Amino acid sequence: MTVVENQEVAECGCFLNAWLWFNKFVKKLMFKVVDNAKSAKKLGQEDPRRIVHSLKVGFTITLVSLFYYFEPKFHYEGFGVSAMWAVLTVIVVFEFTVGATLGRAINRGIATFLGASLAGGVHRLACFSGSKTLEPILLGIFLFSIAAIVSYLRFLPKLKARYDYGVLIFILTFSLVSVSGYHDKQVLEIAHTRLSTILIGCAAALVVCIFICPVWAGEELHNKISSNLEKLGSFLEVFGTEYLNTAHGADSEQKGSDLQGYKSVLNSKSSEEVLANFAKWEPRHGKFRYRHPWAQYLEIGGTARDCAYRIHALNAYLNYETQIEQEIRTRIQEPCMKVSTECGHVLKALSLAMKTMTYPLTIMVHIDNAKLAAENLKTLLHTNSSWEDINFSAVIPLATVASLLIDIVSYTIKMVESFDQLATLARFKKTNRFAPVRIRTGSWKRKRVMPEPSTENVHHHTIAAE
Repeated sequence: MTVVENQEVAECGCFLNAWLWFNKFVKKLMFKVVDNAKSAKKLGQEDPRRIVHSLKVGFTITLVSLFYYFEPKFHYEGFGVSAMWAVLTVIVVFEFTVGATLGRAINRGIATFLGASLAGGVHRLACFSGSKTLEPILLGIFLFSIAAIVSYLRFLPKLKARYDYGVLIFILTFSLVSVSGYHDKQVLEIAHTRLSTILIGCAAALVVCIFICPVWAGEELHNKISSNLEKLGSFLEVFGTEYLNTAHGADSEQKGSDLQGYKSVLNSKSSEEVLANFAKWEPRHGKFRYRHPWAQYLEIGGTARDCAYRIHALNAYLNYETQIEQEIRTRIQEPCMKVSTECGHVLKALSLAMKTMTYPLTIMVHIDNAKLAAENLKTLLHTNSSWEDINFSAVIPLATVASLLIDIVSYTIKMVESFDQLATLARFKKTNRFAPVRIRTGSWKRKRVMPEPSTENVHHHTIAAE
Protein backbone atom coordinates (compact mmCIF):
# COMPACT_ATOMS: atom_id res chain seq x y z
CA MET A 1 0.00 0.00 0.00
CA THR A 2 1.15 3.50 -0.80
CA VAL A 3 1.57 6.28 1.71
CA VAL A 4 -1.61 7.96 0.48
CA GLU A 5 -3.61 4.77 0.92
CA ASN A 6 -2.25 4.33 4.45
CA GLN A 7 -3.30 7.86 5.35
CA GLU A 8 -6.80 7.24 3.96
CA VAL A 9 -7.13 4.02 5.99
CA ALA A 10 -5.95 5.80 9.15
CA GLU A 11 -8.40 8.67 8.61
CA CYS A 12 -11.21 6.19 7.96
CA GLY A 13 -10.32 4.32 11.18
CA CYS A 14 -10.33 7.52 13.24
CA PHE A 15 -13.68 8.53 11.75
CA LEU A 16 -15.13 5.10 12.51
CA ASN A 17 -13.88 5.18 16.12
CA ALA A 18 -15.33 8.67 16.61
CA TRP A 19 -18.66 7.55 15.16
CA LEU A 20 -18.77 4.46 17.39
CA TRP A 21 -17.92 6.58 20.45
CA PHE A 22 -20.62 9.14 19.57
CA ASN A 23 -23.19 6.39 18.94
CA LYS A 24 -22.35 4.77 22.27
CA PHE A 25 -22.57 8.14 24.05
CA VAL A 26 -25.99 8.90 22.53
CA LYS A 27 -27.33 5.47 23.52
CA LYS A 28 -26.02 5.87 27.06
CA LEU A 29 -27.53 9.36 27.30
CA MET A 30 -30.90 8.14 26.02
CA PHE A 31 -30.82 5.28 28.52
CA LYS A 32 -30.24 7.73 31.38
CA VAL A 33 -33.02 10.02 30.16
CA VAL A 34 -35.49 7.13 29.93
CA ASP A 35 -34.40 5.78 33.34
CA ASN A 36 -34.81 9.19 34.98
CA ALA A 37 -38.21 9.61 33.31
CA LYS A 38 -39.33 6.25 34.73
CA SER A 39 -38.07 7.25 38.18
CA ALA A 40 -39.94 10.56 37.97
CA LYS A 41 -43.12 8.77 36.89
CA LYS A 42 -42.78 6.26 39.73
CA LEU A 43 -42.23 9.10 42.21
CA GLY A 44 -45.47 10.76 41.12
CA GLN A 45 -47.41 7.49 41.20
CA GLU A 46 -46.25 6.73 44.75
CA ASP A 47 -47.52 10.09 46.01
CA PRO A 48 -49.55 12.26 43.58
CA ARG A 49 -49.41 15.08 46.12
CA ARG A 50 -45.85 15.76 44.94
CA ILE A 51 -47.18 16.69 41.52
CA VAL A 52 -49.82 18.94 43.08
CA HIS A 53 -47.15 20.58 45.26
CA SER A 54 -45.00 21.34 42.22
CA LEU A 55 -47.96 22.95 40.44
CA LYS A 56 -48.77 25.01 43.54
CA VAL A 57 -45.20 26.34 43.73
CA GLY A 58 -45.23 27.27 40.04
CA PHE A 59 -48.58 29.02 40.40
CA THR A 60 -47.47 31.02 43.46
CA ILE A 61 -44.20 32.14 41.85
CA THR A 62 -46.13 33.27 38.76
CA LEU A 63 -48.60 35.13 40.95
CA VAL A 64 -46.04 37.17 42.88
CA SER A 65 -43.89 37.77 39.80
CA LEU A 66 -46.69 39.97 38.42
CA PHE A 67 -45.37 42.72 40.70
CA TYR A 68 -42.15 42.66 38.70
CA TYR A 69 -43.75 42.25 35.27
CA PHE A 70 -45.99 45.26 35.75
CA GLU A 71 -43.22 47.43 37.23
CA PRO A 72 -42.79 49.71 34.16
CA LYS A 73 -46.50 50.56 34.23
CA PHE A 74 -46.42 51.42 37.94
CA HIS A 75 -42.90 52.77 37.98
CA TYR A 76 -43.57 55.41 40.61
CA GLU A 77 -45.97 53.39 42.72
CA GLY A 78 -44.72 49.83 42.43
CA PHE A 79 -41.93 48.06 44.25
CA GLY A 80 -39.51 48.10 41.32
CA VAL A 81 -36.61 45.67 41.43
CA SER A 82 -37.36 44.95 45.10
CA ALA A 83 -40.37 42.92 43.90
CA MET A 84 -37.92 40.11 43.19
CA TRP A 85 -37.71 39.60 46.96
CA ALA A 86 -41.31 38.36 46.85
CA VAL A 87 -40.33 35.74 44.28
CA LEU A 88 -37.28 34.70 46.28
CA THR A 89 -39.42 34.48 49.42
CA VAL A 90 -41.85 32.09 47.77
CA ILE A 91 -38.99 29.88 46.59
CA VAL A 92 -37.39 29.55 50.01
CA VAL A 93 -40.60 29.52 52.08
CA PHE A 94 -42.94 27.20 50.16
CA GLU A 95 -42.58 23.68 51.58
CA PHE A 96 -44.46 20.41 51.10
CA THR A 97 -46.47 20.60 54.32
CA VAL A 98 -48.50 23.45 55.77
CA GLY A 99 -46.58 23.36 59.05
CA ALA A 100 -43.20 23.70 57.34
CA THR A 101 -44.45 26.56 55.14
CA LEU A 102 -46.12 28.34 58.05
CA GLY A 103 -43.03 27.98 60.25
CA ARG A 104 -40.72 29.34 57.56
CA ALA A 105 -43.09 32.19 56.67
CA ILE A 106 -43.47 33.32 60.28
CA ASN A 107 -39.74 33.00 60.89
CA ARG A 108 -38.93 34.97 57.76
CA GLY A 109 -41.51 37.68 58.37
CA ILE A 110 -40.59 38.33 62.00
CA ALA A 111 -36.85 38.02 61.34
CA THR A 112 -37.04 40.44 58.42
CA PHE A 113 -38.97 42.97 60.50
CA LEU A 114 -36.57 42.74 63.45
CA GLY A 115 -33.46 42.76 61.26
CA ALA A 116 -34.61 45.73 59.18
CA SER A 117 -35.73 47.66 62.29
CA LEU A 118 -32.46 47.04 64.09
CA ALA A 119 -30.46 47.97 61.01
CA GLY A 120 -32.40 51.24 60.74
CA GLY A 121 -31.74 51.99 64.41
CA VAL A 122 -28.03 51.21 64.11
CA HIS A 123 -27.78 53.38 61.01
CA ARG A 124 -29.46 56.25 62.85
CA LEU A 125 -27.07 55.91 65.81
CA ALA A 126 -24.08 55.90 63.49
CA CYS A 127 -25.35 59.08 61.80
CA PHE A 128 -25.46 60.87 65.16
CA SER A 129 -21.66 60.77 65.30
CA GLY A 130 -21.59 63.48 62.61
CA SER A 131 -18.27 62.21 61.31
CA LYS A 132 -17.86 60.57 57.91
CA THR A 133 -14.81 58.74 59.24
CA LEU A 134 -16.39 57.48 62.46
CA GLU A 135 -19.71 56.42 60.88
CA PRO A 136 -18.41 53.35 58.94
CA ILE A 137 -16.35 52.31 61.97
CA LEU A 138 -19.41 52.33 64.21
CA LEU A 139 -21.45 50.46 61.60
CA GLY A 140 -18.70 47.84 61.36
CA ILE A 141 -18.57 47.40 65.14
CA PHE A 142 -22.35 47.00 65.38
CA LEU A 143 -22.40 44.63 62.43
CA PHE A 144 -19.64 42.46 63.89
CA SER A 145 -21.10 42.36 67.41
CA ILE A 146 -24.70 41.58 66.45
CA ALA A 147 -23.78 39.03 63.79
CA ALA A 148 -21.40 37.22 66.17
CA ILE A 149 -23.83 37.17 69.10
CA VAL A 150 -26.83 36.00 67.05
CA SER A 151 -24.71 33.35 65.28
CA TYR A 152 -23.69 31.98 68.67
CA LEU A 153 -27.34 31.83 69.75
CA ARG A 154 -28.04 29.46 66.84
CA PHE A 155 -26.27 26.72 68.81
CA LEU A 156 -28.94 26.74 71.52
CA PRO A 157 -30.91 23.47 71.06
CA LYS A 158 -34.37 24.91 71.71
CA LEU A 159 -33.74 27.92 69.50
CA LYS A 160 -32.24 25.82 66.74
CA ALA A 161 -35.14 23.35 66.70
CA ARG A 162 -37.84 25.86 65.69
CA TYR A 163 -36.24 29.23 64.97
CA ASP A 164 -32.92 28.49 63.27
CA TYR A 165 -34.18 29.67 59.88
CA GLY A 166 -35.53 32.88 61.41
CA VAL A 167 -32.22 33.63 63.13
CA LEU A 168 -30.40 33.09 59.85
CA ILE A 169 -32.75 35.46 58.01
CA PHE A 170 -32.32 38.04 60.80
CA ILE A 171 -28.55 38.06 60.26
CA LEU A 172 -29.01 38.28 56.49
CA THR A 173 -31.53 41.14 56.63
CA PHE A 174 -29.60 43.13 59.21
CA SER A 175 -26.38 42.80 57.23
CA LEU A 176 -27.90 43.66 53.84
CA VAL A 177 -29.86 46.67 55.10
CA SER A 178 -26.87 47.96 57.09
CA VAL A 179 -24.47 47.67 54.16
CA SER A 180 -26.86 48.91 51.47
CA GLY A 181 -27.96 51.83 53.61
CA TYR A 182 -24.45 53.21 54.17
CA HIS A 183 -24.24 55.09 50.86
CA ASP A 184 -28.01 55.33 50.46
CA LYS A 185 -29.57 57.63 53.03
CA GLN A 186 -33.05 56.21 52.33
CA VAL A 187 -32.34 53.25 54.60
CA LEU A 188 -35.82 53.28 56.14
CA GLU A 189 -37.40 53.22 52.70
CA ILE A 190 -35.21 50.27 51.71
CA ALA A 191 -36.16 48.37 54.85
CA HIS A 192 -39.86 49.14 54.38
CA THR A 193 -39.88 48.09 50.72
CA ARG A 194 -37.99 44.88 51.39
CA LEU A 195 -40.22 43.98 54.34
CA SER A 196 -43.35 44.66 52.28
CA THR A 197 -42.30 42.47 49.37
CA ILE A 198 -41.24 39.64 51.69
CA LEU A 199 -44.56 39.77 53.51
CA ILE A 200 -46.36 39.64 50.16
CA GLY A 201 -44.36 36.53 49.22
CA CYS A 202 -45.09 34.89 52.57
CA ALA A 203 -48.78 35.69 52.36
CA ALA A 204 -49.07 34.30 48.82
CA ALA A 205 -47.26 31.10 49.80
CA LEU A 206 -49.45 30.59 52.86
CA VAL A 207 -52.74 31.21 51.04
CA VAL A 208 -51.92 28.75 48.26
CA CYS A 209 -50.42 26.15 50.62
CA ILE A 210 -53.34 26.18 53.06
CA PHE A 211 -56.34 26.58 50.77
CA ILE A 212 -55.29 24.52 47.72
CA CYS A 213 -54.91 20.79 48.45
CA PRO A 214 -53.12 21.26 51.81
CA VAL A 215 -50.75 18.64 53.21
CA TRP A 216 -50.75 18.80 57.02
CA ALA A 217 -47.60 17.77 58.87
CA GLY A 218 -49.67 16.71 61.88
CA GLU A 219 -51.74 14.35 59.79
CA GLU A 220 -48.57 12.97 58.20
CA LEU A 221 -47.10 12.27 61.66
CA HIS A 222 -50.36 10.70 62.84
CA ASN A 223 -50.50 8.35 59.84
CA LYS A 224 -46.80 7.53 60.06
CA ILE A 225 -46.97 6.39 63.69
CA SER A 226 -50.10 4.39 62.95
CA SER A 227 -48.43 2.73 59.97
CA ASN A 228 -45.34 1.88 62.05
CA LEU A 229 -47.46 0.12 64.66
CA GLU A 230 -49.21 -1.86 61.95
CA LYS A 231 -45.88 -2.95 60.45
CA LEU A 232 -44.63 -4.20 63.81
CA GLY A 233 -47.90 -6.03 64.42
CA SER A 234 -47.77 -7.67 60.98
CA PHE A 235 -44.28 -8.99 61.66
CA LEU A 236 -45.20 -10.45 65.02
CA GLU A 237 -48.30 -12.13 63.66
CA VAL A 238 -46.28 -13.84 60.95
CA PHE A 239 -43.15 -14.54 62.99
CA GLY A 240 -44.65 -17.10 65.35
CA THR A 241 -45.93 -19.38 62.62
CA GLU A 242 -42.96 -18.78 60.32
CA TYR A 243 -40.28 -19.38 62.95
CA LEU A 244 -41.89 -22.54 64.30
CA ASN A 245 -42.82 -23.90 60.86
CA THR A 246 -46.52 -24.11 61.64
CA ALA A 247 -47.75 -22.25 58.54
CA HIS A 248 -48.06 -24.08 55.25
CA GLY A 249 -49.27 -22.85 51.91
CA ALA A 250 -49.26 -19.18 52.92
CA ASP A 251 -48.69 -16.42 50.40
CA SER A 252 -44.89 -16.18 50.38
CA GLU A 253 -44.89 -12.72 48.78
CA GLN A 254 -47.26 -11.25 51.36
CA LYS A 255 -45.41 -13.06 54.12
CA GLY A 256 -42.09 -11.62 52.97
CA SER A 257 -43.58 -8.13 52.89
CA ASP A 258 -44.88 -8.49 56.45
CA LEU A 259 -41.50 -9.73 57.67
CA GLN A 260 -39.55 -6.86 56.08
CA GLY A 261 -41.90 -3.93 56.70
CA TYR A 262 -40.59 -3.26 60.20
CA LYS A 263 -37.21 -2.06 58.83
CA SER A 264 -38.61 1.35 57.92
CA VAL A 265 -39.41 1.88 61.62
CA LEU A 266 -35.75 1.59 62.64
CA ASN A 267 -34.73 4.86 60.94
CA SER A 268 -37.90 6.89 61.48
CA LYS A 269 -36.69 9.06 64.37
CA SER A 270 -35.49 12.07 62.36
CA SER A 271 -38.56 12.24 60.12
CA GLU A 272 -40.90 11.94 63.11
CA GLU A 273 -39.13 14.75 64.96
CA VAL A 274 -39.24 16.99 61.89
CA LEU A 275 -42.96 16.35 61.37
CA ALA A 276 -43.70 16.97 65.06
CA ASN A 277 -41.80 20.27 64.90
CA PHE A 278 -43.74 21.37 61.82
CA ALA A 279 -47.06 20.21 63.29
CA LYS A 280 -46.65 22.62 66.21
CA TRP A 281 -46.90 25.54 63.78
CA GLU A 282 -50.16 24.41 62.25
CA PRO A 283 -53.60 25.77 63.23
CA ARG A 284 -56.51 23.53 64.14
CA HIS A 285 -57.52 21.31 61.23
CA GLY A 286 -59.74 18.27 60.88
CA LYS A 287 -59.72 16.16 64.04
CA PHE A 288 -56.56 17.81 65.35
CA ARG A 289 -57.30 20.54 67.85
CA TYR A 290 -55.18 23.51 68.82
CA ARG A 291 -52.24 22.47 71.04
CA HIS A 292 -52.64 18.83 70.02
CA PRO A 293 -50.24 16.58 72.04
CA TRP A 294 -47.71 16.04 69.25
CA ALA A 295 -44.97 15.22 71.77
CA GLN A 296 -46.93 12.11 72.76
CA TYR A 297 -46.56 10.80 69.22
CA LEU A 298 -42.79 11.00 69.60
CA GLU A 299 -43.00 8.97 72.81
CA ILE A 300 -45.01 6.26 71.06
CA GLY A 301 -42.62 6.36 68.11
CA GLY A 302 -39.59 5.99 70.40
CA THR A 303 -41.06 2.95 72.12
CA ALA A 304 -42.00 1.50 68.72
CA ARG A 305 -38.38 1.84 67.59
CA ASP A 306 -37.14 0.09 70.73
CA CYS A 307 -39.56 -2.71 69.94
CA ALA A 308 -38.40 -2.72 66.30
CA TYR A 309 -34.80 -3.28 67.42
CA ARG A 310 -35.91 -6.45 69.26
CA ILE A 311 -37.88 -7.48 66.20
CA HIS A 312 -34.78 -6.94 64.06
CA ALA A 313 -32.92 -9.32 66.34
CA LEU A 314 -35.77 -11.84 66.05
CA ASN A 315 -35.60 -11.63 62.28
CA ALA A 316 -32.03 -12.93 62.40
CA TYR A 317 -33.28 -16.18 63.96
CA LEU A 318 -35.73 -17.02 61.17
CA ASN A 319 -33.04 -19.18 59.53
CA TYR A 320 -32.45 -21.23 62.70
CA GLU A 321 -35.66 -23.20 62.70
CA THR A 322 -34.14 -26.15 60.79
CA GLN A 323 -31.42 -26.47 63.43
CA ILE A 324 -33.82 -26.79 66.33
CA GLU A 325 -34.62 -30.29 67.54
CA GLN A 326 -38.26 -31.30 67.41
CA GLU A 327 -38.32 -32.04 71.15
CA ILE A 328 -37.16 -28.52 72.04
CA ARG A 329 -39.50 -26.92 69.52
CA THR A 330 -42.47 -28.80 70.95
CA ARG A 331 -41.78 -27.55 74.48
CA ILE A 332 -41.55 -23.88 73.57
CA GLN A 333 -43.81 -23.70 70.54
CA GLU A 334 -47.12 -22.82 72.19
CA PRO A 335 -45.98 -19.94 74.49
CA CYS A 336 -43.79 -18.39 71.76
CA MET A 337 -46.64 -18.57 69.30
CA LYS A 338 -49.00 -17.07 71.83
CA VAL A 339 -46.71 -14.15 72.77
CA SER A 340 -45.89 -13.27 69.17
CA THR A 341 -49.46 -13.52 67.89
CA GLU A 342 -51.10 -11.69 70.79
CA CYS A 343 -48.59 -8.83 70.71
CA GLY A 344 -49.19 -8.57 66.99
CA HIS A 345 -52.93 -8.31 67.61
CA VAL A 346 -52.36 -5.60 70.23
CA LEU A 347 -50.20 -3.46 67.93
CA LYS A 348 -52.61 -3.81 65.03
CA ALA A 349 -55.49 -2.85 67.31
CA LEU A 350 -53.54 0.23 68.43
CA SER A 351 -52.84 1.11 64.79
CA LEU A 352 -56.52 0.88 63.88
CA ALA A 353 -57.54 2.84 66.98
CA MET A 354 -55.08 5.60 66.13
CA LYS A 355 -56.35 5.80 62.55
CA THR A 356 -59.94 6.16 63.72
CA MET A 357 -58.97 8.17 66.85
CA THR A 358 -61.01 5.88 69.09
CA TYR A 359 -60.26 3.47 71.94
CA PRO A 360 -59.51 -0.14 70.85
CA LEU A 361 -62.26 -2.65 71.50
CA THR A 362 -60.60 -5.98 72.40
CA ILE A 363 -57.10 -4.91 73.30
CA MET A 364 -57.21 -6.01 76.94
CA VAL A 365 -57.99 -9.61 76.03
CA HIS A 366 -54.86 -9.80 73.88
CA ILE A 367 -52.73 -8.09 76.53
CA ASP A 368 -53.84 -10.58 79.16
CA ASN A 369 -53.09 -13.49 76.83
CA ALA A 370 -49.65 -12.11 75.95
CA LYS A 371 -48.83 -11.52 79.63
CA LEU A 372 -49.87 -15.04 80.55
CA ALA A 373 -47.85 -16.55 77.70
CA ALA A 374 -44.81 -14.49 78.72
CA GLU A 375 -45.10 -15.79 82.29
CA ASN A 376 -45.25 -19.35 80.94
CA LEU A 377 -42.11 -18.68 78.90
CA LYS A 378 -40.29 -17.36 81.96
CA THR A 379 -41.31 -20.39 83.98
CA LEU A 380 -40.17 -22.72 81.20
CA LEU A 381 -36.79 -21.02 80.86
CA HIS A 382 -36.14 -20.96 84.62
CA THR A 383 -37.06 -24.58 85.22
CA ASN A 384 -33.91 -26.67 85.17
CA SER A 385 -35.76 -29.96 84.82
CA SER A 386 -37.12 -28.86 81.45
CA TRP A 387 -33.68 -28.79 79.87
CA GLU A 388 -32.02 -31.88 81.34
CA ASP A 389 -30.23 -34.21 78.92
CA ILE A 390 -30.44 -31.58 76.13
CA ASN A 391 -27.44 -30.11 74.32
CA PHE A 392 -26.89 -26.62 75.69
CA SER A 393 -25.92 -25.16 72.30
CA ALA A 394 -29.27 -26.29 70.89
CA VAL A 395 -31.15 -24.33 73.56
CA ILE A 396 -29.38 -20.98 73.00
CA PRO A 397 -31.30 -19.88 69.86
CA LEU A 398 -34.71 -20.64 71.34
CA ALA A 399 -33.79 -19.12 74.70
CA THR A 400 -32.71 -15.93 72.94
CA VAL A 401 -35.93 -15.83 70.94
CA ALA A 402 -37.98 -16.37 74.09
CA SER A 403 -36.11 -13.60 75.90
CA LEU A 404 -36.67 -11.18 73.02
CA LEU A 405 -40.37 -12.02 72.92
CA ILE A 406 -40.67 -11.35 76.65
CA ASP A 407 -39.05 -7.92 76.10
CA ILE A 408 -41.48 -7.24 73.26
CA VAL A 409 -44.40 -7.86 75.62
CA SER A 410 -43.00 -5.20 77.94
CA TYR A 411 -42.57 -2.67 75.11
CA THR A 412 -46.03 -3.47 73.79
CA ILE A 413 -47.50 -2.59 77.18
CA LYS A 414 -45.50 0.67 77.21
CA MET A 415 -46.96 1.57 73.82
CA VAL A 416 -50.46 0.91 75.15
CA GLU A 417 -49.74 3.18 78.13
CA SER A 418 -48.47 5.95 75.85
CA PHE A 419 -51.44 5.50 73.56
CA ASP A 420 -53.81 5.84 76.51
CA GLN A 421 -52.17 9.15 77.47
CA LEU A 422 -52.47 10.33 73.88
CA ALA A 423 -56.12 9.26 73.73
CA THR A 424 -56.85 11.16 76.94
CA LEU A 425 -55.05 14.35 75.90
CA ALA A 426 -56.43 14.30 72.35
CA ARG A 427 -59.93 13.31 73.50
CA PHE A 428 -60.34 10.19 71.41
CA LYS A 429 -63.87 8.84 71.14
CA LYS A 430 -64.86 6.14 73.63
CA THR A 431 -67.05 3.93 71.51
CA ASN A 432 -66.63 0.74 73.56
CA ARG A 433 -67.48 -0.35 77.06
CA PHE A 434 -63.90 -1.00 78.07
CA ALA A 435 -61.02 1.33 77.36
CA PRO A 436 -57.35 0.74 78.31
CA VAL A 437 -56.25 3.07 81.08
CA ARG A 438 -53.18 2.98 83.32
CA ILE A 439 -51.67 -0.36 82.29
CA ARG A 440 -48.76 -1.49 84.42
CA THR A 441 -45.97 -3.88 83.51
CA GLY A 442 -46.62 -5.98 86.58
CA SER A 443 -49.75 -7.95 87.36
CA TRP A 444 -52.98 -6.15 86.69
CA LYS A 445 -56.70 -6.66 86.65
CA ARG A 446 -59.74 -5.08 85.05
CA LYS A 447 -61.93 -2.80 87.05
CA ARG A 448 -65.24 -1.41 85.89
CA VAL A 449 -65.96 2.12 87.04
CA MET A 450 -69.64 3.05 87.27
CA PRO A 451 -70.55 6.31 85.54
CA GLU A 452 -71.23 9.37 87.62
CA PRO A 453 -74.82 10.65 87.71
CA SER A 454 -73.85 13.91 85.97
CA THR A 455 -72.19 12.22 83.02
CA GLU A 456 -73.51 10.25 80.09
CA ASN A 457 -74.16 6.58 80.55
CA VAL A 458 -70.78 5.46 79.28
CA HIS A 459 -68.83 2.65 80.92
CA HIS A 460 -65.11 3.16 81.38
CA HIS A 461 -62.57 0.45 81.88
CA THR A 462 -59.54 1.15 84.00
CA ILE A 463 -56.66 -1.11 84.83
CA ALA A 464 -54.76 -0.72 88.07
CA ALA A 465 -51.72 -2.54 89.43
CA GLU A 466 -52.45 -5.23 91.93
